Amino acid sequence: MKTRMIYMALTLTLALTFYACGGSKVNTQASSTESRQPAPVSVSFNADSAYAFCQAQCAFGPRTMNSEAHEQCGQWIARKFQDYGLQVTEQRTTVKGFDGTPLLANNIIASYKPELADRILICAHWDSRPWADNDPDEANHSKPVMAANDGASGVAVMLELARLLAREAPPSSPEGDTHAGKPADKPNEASTGAAGGAFGIDFICFDAEDWGDHGDGDSWCLGSQYWAANPHKTGYKARFGILLDMVGGQQARFYREYFSTKYANPVVDRVWRAAATAGYSGYFLQEENGAITDDHLPVNEIAKIPCIDIIPYYPYSDNSFGPTWHTVSDDMQHIDKNTLKAVGQTLVQVIWE
Repeated sequence: MKTRMIYMALTLTLALTFYACGGSKVNTQASSTESRQPAPVSVSFNADSAYAFCQAQCAFGPRTMNSEAHEQCGQWIARKFQDYGLQVTEQRTTVKGFDGTPLLANNIIASYKPELADRILICAHWDSRPWADNDPDEANHSKPVMAANDGASGVAVMLELARLLAREAPPSSPEGDTHAGKPADKPNEASTGAAGGAFGIDFICFDAEDWGDHGDGDSWCLGSQYWAANPHKTGYKARFGILLDMVGGQQARFYREYFSTKYANPVVDRVWRAAATAGYSGYFLQEENGAITDDHLPVNEIAKIPCIDIIPYYPYSDNSFGPTWHTVSDDMQHIDKNTLKAVGQTLVQVIWE
């Protein structure tokens, strides 16, 4: 994950403004959803399986851009999605890094029920940061990051979801949502309710997210920037999107991210309610955590798909993203199956509910 720009100096007035801007429409949707009183779904997310998927990616070594490990891991990810019956599209392109380096990028798109027009989007980045420039030991700053959490964990959760979808399809959504399959006029007015009939899911593994310069916000998220401007299908639309970033760390807690609430507050509400229904409200907290530059920004601002970011925040740590972020310690020893379970079961609740 890039050095995301967190603006922790958000004022109380600004925070209150965002809650107020949700308006009666958002509150009405929440009341309508709560009135249905959803129960925990019977499908169980397997954290051991997700952990194994994370470990398999790390077995290739750091997946830094233009490396053999990067190419081999990309092929493995595509094959795993295909093994679970998903249609895979590899969007290969060359993007330019902040230092002028040509980066051979590959956005891997795996589509469940690609024939359906009504879709949701789940995404994560899969590349590794080439420099452990946040490591407490300066001698490690030129070493690559293994990226067990900052990259592999999000892909691992998506692969486990794909495995579950191959075994048990979610039920068709209840009838009666007039927004079914229709893009919203404004991103934060998107329908997040169930649409009439079945829906498809696109899992996107964004590339070239973590080759960025700390002083240049546009130098991060190069793969998602490219996809948002050049989607894998002409005119591609999705009802909403969910970005998974660093979803396997120890002691992780997930707060409501600023841009997520700005562009897709109903989606935040939906996911946080699903976490509570699934029994993981202790992981998904109601406080905001500031503004984070991440792959959800191009999805929101360029592709115009309301997308949220599930990303941890460590308010009492020297590093807001956790002690292993952009260090050589971002390895399998610091992956927590409990965190993978909390995030994965929440996504299961969203999909199967």
